[in-house]
Amino acid sequence: MSGSRVNSFFLGNSSGVNFFIILSPRDAETGKLQLANCSGSKRAGDWNLDVTPGLNISKVTVSLSRTLELCLPNATECCPSPLCMVETLQVLACRGSVMLAQLLIQAEIFANSSFAGNVSENATIIPNQAFKPLGSCPCNLTAGACDIRCCCDLECTPDLQQLFSASCFTGVFGGDVNPPFDQLCSSQSMEYTPEWFPFLCVQSSLDNTPFLGYFYHGSTSTPKVPSFKIPLQTSPGKPFTGYREGDPIITEEDEYFTVPQQSMAGQCVGNAPVAYLHNFDVQCLTNLESYKEGLPHDVRINTGTADFIQQNVVYRAITDRGKFITESENLAAEVLCQNVTFAEHYKFTWKDKNIEQINVTIFLGSLCDGEILTQRFTVKFLSLNSTDGEELFENPGYQAGKPVRAANLNASDPLGSLNIWQPAGRGLCASASYRPVLFGVDSYSGCILEVDINEDCSFLRGNVTEKLNALIQATHIGKRDNSSYSDLNDWVEIIRLDPFSSNVSTGGLKGICPDIPANLNIRIIFAKVGAVQGVPLQQILAVQISYSTVLWQFQCGIGCKNTLSILPITASVQFIEVPAQPPLPVTRYHKIYAEFDCNQNEVCWPQLLYPVTRFYTGEPYSQSLAKGLFLAFLVLLAAITSNPWFSKLWSR
Repeated sequence: MSGSRVNSFFLGNSSGVNFFIILSPRDAETGKLQLANCSGSKRAGDWNLDVTPGLNISKVTVSLSRTLELCLPNATECCPSPLCMVETLQVLACRGSVMLAQLLIQAEIFANSSFAGNVSENATIIPNQAFKPLGSCPCNLTAGACDIRCCCDLECTPDLQQLFSASCFTGVFGGDVNPPFDQLCSSQSMEYTPEWFPFLCVQSSLDNTPFLGYFYHGSTSTPKVPSFKIPLQTSPGKPFTGYREGDPIITEEDEYFTVPQQSMAGQCVGNAPVAYLHNFDVQCLTNLESYKEGLPHDVRINTGTADFIQQNVVYRAITDRGKFITESENLAAEVLCQNVTFAEHYKFTWKDKNIEQINVTIFLGSLCDGEILTQRFTVKFLSLNSTDGEELFENPGYQAGKPVRAANLNASDPLGSLNIWQPAGRGLCASASYRPVLFGVDSYSGCILEVDINEDCSFLRGNVTEKLNALIQATHIGKRDNSSYSDLNDWVEIIRLDPFSSNVSTGGLKGICPDIPANLNIRIIFAKVGAVQGVPLQQILAVQISYSTVLWQFQCGIGCKNTLSILPITASVQFIEVPAQPPLPVTRYHKIYAEFDCNQNEVCWPQLLYPVTRFYTGEPYSQSLAKGLFLAFLVLLAAITSNPWFSKLWSR
């Protein structure tokens, strides 16, 4: 640490845990730190220890209580040198006489310095660079001295300038930072001046120069603040043609219909548009101070045919607040509470490209100051032909955000699963739960496995492989969302690639294990093979599972008292889209008809008579034909009159 305060965190339940801070002197002979035991206090020398307990995490603060000012003559309790103190601290967390955690702090703190001279109130005036260059003499490179051949250097006396006045630097480097440009009427720098130059030259002062990058601004318009308002997809005489998959839903005020959703960074965005036929289920953390109401529920929605429907809203009260309140601090006797929204569930009934009905269920509850609320927002699209809230498979293909179907066709019960981890608490694999792999959503998750220093490498490889294989309880993946268990053609077999083993021996060393399959890679290849009522029909073509190996090595903490280390294991899912049909291969021989291509030639002979053809639609065909014939007559007449025999005939 280099400041007077440092913060850290103790993970786990702090009930019955005592915290101590001690100064750690070094052994005079060996130079090593002396081992600490569970004794001490929350103050050591000039250092104080403060602990703020929480539910599963405690904040530990170490602060310095002395001044950091440099010593004046005959002063005490100050810093005698700029390097004020160099000390080593240890923070211990103990339950009884058992040490649970240990934090080593190396403090190297310098004294505060301040300017003791007179401060001038005169501010440096920087000219407006739109009209005056900031560096008016670029060749003035040496402060307080005259730069040779720099005639704009004010530090050069007239006697010195006479020595090099005939060889001064020219151009911008020599101080001519605002030269006349070629387009000025008064400029004579051009070697060749065309005849039309006086008619098209620029009459302007040197303040408006292209060398500074600015010209006369003129009248400026106020920029419009971007908003979510967008023009409706309508035109006079053309109604709204309906929604397609992924189109944002529009309200009556020509704005996006928004529901809070998670961004790519994992944070919740309150004004995220709802996409047509895209289901989602998100959770957002908030408290009473940062709570904001969403879009009003009396807003009418565009059905897709320029008609508008009202939302059917049902309000209900929360019966179990414990499912939504994830953390609660020590509340005072009198605390501010407010009735807020705990959950919102939207059900859109759709048919073809239109929205037929919107049902909204809102759960309300009381949120108090100091509590953290986990809000839940769900959006589900149901077909008009669905029954009891279950979606019928009108489109047999996968839709984005829906779980990938898995099966174990080698067992009597073919129901399978394809999952990734959803860690909780300390992130250990023993307490991690599963969540299904969603189609089209690239995912990355993992958990932490505790490993002993005396762990057998073969046993560790088998343990890690077992936990990774527990995510994939299947032998086949459904090609479509409605794949039948009785039809083997509806499924693709999972291609498994065994982890690579180098057969490297550790020589009996403890705490080192090579070739640990710690990373599981799931690659799913899919393609769009058609469309059903305008919705793409997406189908899975192949699934591959591979492993990436790592070298695990025991990480020794302070004093190496811990015999347990950690091994993070991960699982990643990647969706790869390929063309439904292989593209045509590129042949070596390709004839280029550039001579007859009007897009690659200035002269297009095929379009010589284009105005008199049926393809020309700029005016009625009868008018273009008459004008063409009249033009042909004029050309013929000009050819006849230019002939010598015509002049002889005319003279007779």
